[in-house]
This record gives sequence, structure tokens and C-alpha cells, in this order.
Amino acid sequence: MRIFIAIELDKEIKKALSKIQDELKTTLVDVKWVEPENIHLTLKFLGEVEENKITKISQILKALSSQSEPFTIALCELGAFPNFKYPQVVWIGVSEGKTEFLKLAELIEDSLAQLKFPKEKRGVSAHFTLGRFRSNKNTDALSEKLNTIQVPRLKQKIKSISLFKSTLTPKGPLYEKISEKSLQGKC
Repeated sequence: MRIFIAIELDKEIKKALSKIQDELKTTLVDVKWVEPENIHLTLKFLGEVEENKITKISQILKALSSQSEPFTIALCELGAFPNFKYPQVVWIGVSEGKTEFLKLAELIEDSLAQLKFPKEKRGVSAHFTLGRFRSNKNTDALSEKLNTIQVPRLKQKIKSISLFKSTLTPKGPLYEKISEKSLQGKC
């Protein structure tokens, strides 16, 4: 099973991100856009996981969620990884709540190491992936457009984390929530 841990977004933020995607699409860049209903804030991508580990992962997330307080995130600027000259991913970042997000991601990394999941070498970044580039076609136009779009200063209270199964299909990934744990403790 292909698994990841993420924070789900509310409908208002997904709608705003969809509008931003629509604006970016006018540049005719060669990007595979993430379906708005699939946009999330990834805490940890685990990849292929044996089914017998799912229960252990859920137990770890339950323990972590009881230690972690809810927090608020706010959308901020648009960008591209690794840069605008050779982009691979177009994203929108998080300003408020970034410290809390990174702390939670680090707790998850450290806790899952006991199940032999390797730690992320690149580090974790608080961002939403809007699309992945297939080629560098029209990236200059996209770079200009990114500078003109006003990112709405939307906020969301993060009250839970979820474990998802991802099934790859020709039309794109299908996500199925396996479990959700409420944040209820002290960080």
C-alpha cells in the first residue's frame, strides 16, 4: 500500500487554490495540476508500506496527536521548486503555523524511525503542491504570472492529522483516508 500522512484542507482554501490554479493555467505551462480535492499539506510520505505496519503507524499517530495542540496555518506566497529557471513543482507556502507544522513533522519523523522508515533527507517544507511540471514550456510566462497573483490571506485551524492510502491511476492518484487523529495535547 502506498501511504502518506497529511493535513486536510477546508473547502474555502481548496476553492481559493483552485482559482489560483485557473489563473496559472492561462500561461499554458506544461504542468500536471493537482486536483483541488487532492491538495493537502504533507507531513510525511511513507511510500509502499506493508499492511501489517498500518496499525502500528496509526498507534504512533494517536500517541503523537495526544501530545500536539491544534494550531492555525495561513497561506502566503507562490513559488516553484527548485527555482523559477528549472521548475519541477509549483507551490503555495504557509506563513503562520509553519513552526508548529515543522515541529509536528519532526515528531512524526522521529517516531516513525522506530518502524525503520528513513528520515527525509531534503527536510520538510510547509507547502501545498499545486502542480508538477512535465516540461519547461512557458515557464517564463508562469514566473511573471506568479508575481502578479495575490494570494488570499486565508487561515485554517489544524485540528487533526490523517493517514492516507494513495492509489495511482492513469487519471491521477486516488486518496483514501485510513485514519484521522485529533490534535489534543500539549506540544
